Amino acid sequence: MKNLTVRMARHSARHPWQAITGWLLFVVLCLGAGIALGSNPATSEDFRIGEAGRAEALAADGGLQQKPLERVLIQAAPGTGPLDRAEAEAAAREIGTRMRQLPEVLSVADPVPNAAGTALRVDVTMKGAELDGKKHVDPLLAQTAEVRAAHPRLTVEEVGSPSIGKGVDKLRGEDLSRTEVIALPVTLITLLLVFGSLMMAVVPLLLALSSIVAAVGLSMLASHVFPDAGVGTNVILLIGLAVGVDYTLFYLKREREERARAGGRLTTEAVVELAAATSGRAVVLSGLAVAVSSATLYLADDVIFSSIATGAVVVTLVAVLSSLTVLPAVLAKLGDRAERRTARRQARAEARAAAGKPVRRTLRTRRAPRTGSRTGGGRITAAVLRPVAKHPAATLAVSGLALVALALPVLNINITEMSRETHSRAIPAMKTYDRLMAAYPDLKAMHQVVVRADAESAEDVAGALRTLADRADAEDPAIGGTPVLRVSDDRRVTLLEMAVPHSVSSPEAEASLKRLRTELVPGTVGALAGTEVAVTGEVARYADYPAHQKSKLPLIVGALLLVTFAMTVWAFRSVVLGLVGVVLNLLSAFASLGLLVLVFQNEWAEGILAFESTGSIGSRVPLFLFVILFGLSMDYQVFVISRIREARLNGTPTRQAVIEGLSSSAGVVTSAALVMVTVFGSFAALHLIEMKQIGFSLAAAVLLDAFVIRILVLPSLMLLLGEANWWPARGTLPTAHPEQTDRQPVSVG
Repeated sequence: MKNLTVRMARHSARHPWQAITGWLLFVVLCLGAGIALGSNPATSEDFRIGEAGRAEALAADGGLQQKPLERVLIQAAPGTGPLDRAEAEAAAREIGTRMRQLPEVLSVADPVPNAAGTALRVDVTMKGAELDGKKHVDPLLAQTAEVRAAHPRLTVEEVGSPSIGKGVDKLRGEDLSRTEVIALPVTLITLLLVFGSLMMAVVPLLLALSSIVAAVGLSMLASHVFPDAGVGTNVILLIGLAVGVDYTLFYLKREREERARAGGRLTTEAVVELAAATSGRAVVLSGLAVAVSSATLYLADDVIFSSIATGAVVVTLVAVLSSLTVLPAVLAKLGDRAERRTARRQARAEARAAAGKPVRRTLRTRRAPRTGSRTGGGRITAAVLRPVAKHPAATLAVSGLALVALALPVLNINITEMSRETHSRAIPAMKTYDRLMAAYPDLKAMHQVVVRADAESAEDVAGALRTLADRADAEDPAIGGTPVLRVSDDRRVTLLEMAVPHSVSSPEAEASLKRLRTELVPGTVGALAGTEVAVTGEVARYADYPAHQKSKLPLIVGALLLVTFAMTVWAFRSVVLGLVGVVLNLLSAFASLGLLVLVFQNEWAEGILAFESTGSIGSRVPLFLFVILFGLSMDYQVFVISRIREARLNGTPTRQAVIEGLSSSAGVVTSAALVMVTVFGSFAALHLIEMKQIGFSLAAAVLLDAFVIRILVLPSLMLLLGEANWWPARGTLPTAHPEQTDRQPVSVG
């Protein structure tokens, strides 16, 4: 791998314009190919999970699948007194007439008054698949707006899955634009502080953005194999900006160190090759670790996580490719520019000296990096490492216990699927939804019992379902409203709908679902021979999805542990370091998850982070956190241990190598962590609660990993292990002689 990175860097450094042009062409081709072929969005069939998914497949087999549904709510306008029933009915008729004329509309139901007589409702069923409704809902909303304008004494509002989905997408887009406004300038400022040069700060940002553009195009192509669930672009932006900047940062910092160490004795190409042989190899290892870790999400057997995995894998590999190809070329051009500038300054100084004029400033042909990348580290690094070096056992015990304490809240984690009740009320459709639910509480959720049998058994099936409905009405307090029975045209599929006037994640709704599946269905229609029965509906959907994620979590975590172990052993030829990596990643992940539970399941942080606690964690968050954190943790682990191993291979004793490696890498790890925290932290400002939880948890995880795991826990553990760190390859390492290394020992304490 080292030879590969060096060869690629050498070619790019010697032919910089060729490499830069080739990269730009690659980005344009990726995006162009993606746009030309188009994206393949996930369909309703792709989202089917568990028994609810089986029931939906049965319903679709009989043409009874869910259709996109909009509801028009008619109430008295505020301050106009009670509802004028005649005017409300006139508005309802006008709604019906207008909607029936739209090509997007399949049917319009008769107006339904609520029990209190304060509202009238018109249900409008749209054509097409359930997920496609939000693409075609605008004409319906326009007709509703015209009726509202024609009846100023009435409040005429429209809401449904299509309009809510459209509102969520709009808010997500606005939020992502806001994160870009926050993340990009802060990242640029961070890089300016790291390099002290605008040009050097802009390079990582531009390469990361170009990698994101290329990855978006490639992900569109990949969606024809792994359908896009609508989150791929979000993931590419989230991961791409973080790893793209970090990988470039690792490379740039090493190039500046080697340039400063060479003191003008090496050519620009030679300096770039040195950086490629060290940090270039670490970037490749880190990128492969992130990509392979992200790929374990395919094991979730879920279209959303497959879409996340595709976005993360593609953007990570593209970021690695940019650091191997175009980055050495850019560094070569910048190095040549610096050499010419230095030569001009020296020529001017010599000319002034020859003319007998005083030289105004002392020429410095090379300037050492100003941040913690100096050999020996900065004062803060030395101050932190001093107690680690003196008392590694105590440091390990204190920091380890602190992380375990942070992880303890995981024992009380409550994982639920985020439903409409948790959507931000900044979405106008959600305010209408709340008013609709207040007027018609029986619309909050429903159970659907779907039965497939021979057409000859249709009457028996219908009879058994009526019996089920009667028993549910008598025995289940969570069931309300009038049951609805529907039969397919071929009489092979029968569907029973029963209203549940409770929120989908409420204890009443969950108990009702359990009773339905374990008692009522087996005792009625489930007892009929030759039938296939399954239960779906909003309650079942929101119950089955978290259950599915919980069942897949052990498999994916196990795969992550195996990947982490294998990648570390492969990178460093050490089984001990492989085990250390597994333990530290687990500790970091559980501590971050515990902090997430502590913040979001309680109410004390609501004002700080601007959210309303749902008392739960989104079902996708733990799995996403584990996978992405395991991958990103490898970034720091590979970079830090690479520095330590490099010193050990130079003959430095392990104890001194640990201190030296930490000192030389602390600055870049800190800088990289600040960039990642900026990116992830900006997502914590989003309105959507699940995205907010993901952003917060990743930001917290990176902080813990960079400033506790890699600065305290890892070095103290390696100091205690000593030469055992390198087992079984320790016998192949050179004899430890500090004088063999060209680097000065680091004074700590």
